[in-house]
Amino acid sequence: MTSVLFDAQGPRAKRRNVLYSVLFLIVFAGALWWVYDGLNSKHQLDWVKWEPFFTSSLPWETYLWPGLQNTLKAAFFALIIALPLGALFGIGRLSDHRAVRVPSGIVVEFFRAIPVLILMIAANAAYSEFTDISSDMRPLYAVVTGLVLYNASVLAEIVRAGIQSLPQGQTDAAKAIGMRKGQTMRYVLLPQSVTAMLPAIVSQIVVIVKDTALGGAVLTFPELLASVRPMSANYGANTIACFTVIALIYIVLNFALTSFASWLEGRLRRAKKSTGAVVGVAPDGGLETIEAPPVKSDGTREV
Repeated sequence: MTSVLFDAQGPRAKRRNVLYSVLFLIVFAGALWWVYDGLNSKHQLDWVKWEPFFTSSLPWETYLWPGLQNTLKAAFFALIIALPLGALFGIGRLSDHRAVRVPSGIVVEFFRAIPVLILMIAANAAYSEFTDISSDMRPLYAVVTGLVLYNASVLAEIVRAGIQSLPQGQTDAAKAIGMRKGQTMRYVLLPQSVTAMLPAIVSQIVVIVKDTALGGAVLTFPELLASVRPMSANYGANTIACFTVIALIYIVLNFALTSFASWLEGRLRRAKKSTGAVVGVAPDGGLETIEAPPVKSDGTREV
């Protein structure tokens, strides 16, 4: 019996796959035992090192919660600045005017090629040399600046790719009804490309959240990961426990972001299928939204 894509496995192939599965499980179990034995021999699994996170609110109130607040603050400011900048430069790269397209391309390629850590360090030096920002606030400004410069460039490429992924017929149809290029971009291309861009944008948001840790490692920014050193020093050198708890916080935070994005993407796709709204030309020459009849269960529209 054959499948559409491949032939059915014979007895030898089935035995070989079973053997590979058993070998993988043995290797995986051996790796887990090696990690467990190493941690246990170093007394990193002793309850005394994990107890503060379960029996006391002090490490959460003193270290973890303030660090998480700073992480979210830096990521929030970076996001609300980088998103419009990325959209602006992404659209600028698609401009018909060379004076707009070329500078936008230079800015995007320049900052996209530089590691975000270097941008943070350079921003910190610039703020120290040319501004009066206090030393307490300077790390936050430097982290946000570095994240904005790098991620705005990446988001610009996401926006450009999302718009270019649409069929050329969308632009041609907009031109056929007399829409200018700005109107075509605003009313036709951008609304349709949002759904295609959303997964990549959310992935970049996750990157922004995680990259705030670079500021804590280099610029003494008191974010979530930077709380490991003082917390470990005050709770019996429980470095592994601290890193594990912080890793779980990052996992929960990023999982919440991706889950929300999946829900939003599904909602947008359902809205596109259910709505019949189109943009047309009004009698006075402007634009108007025309609501088409709703879609019935058989895929046709009511008359």
